[in-house]
Amino acid sequence: MEETIRILLARRIRALRRKRGWSQEGLADYSGLHRTYIGSIERAERNFTVDTLEKLAVAFGISVYELVDIPNCALEEAGTEIS
Repeated sequence: MEETIRILLARRIRALRRKRGWSQEGLADYSGLHRTYIGSIERAERNFTVDTLEKLAVAFGISVYELVDIPNCALEEAGTEIS
């Protein structure tokens, strides 16, 4: 089954959060979003907005473009880096 962009973004957000050693509650604090909302995003249950993407990108200290860089996300999950 082909993975949707929502699933790929969910993995990307979870990977970035874990890489920083943050809990879902920590990311919620940094982004101004609710902890349960972060969890539902990471489980790909939410069709969230561009405004939410921006809040998450700001919390991570990256651009929205970097946040949605899905090919890198797939490689990070596999433990490989792009040069």
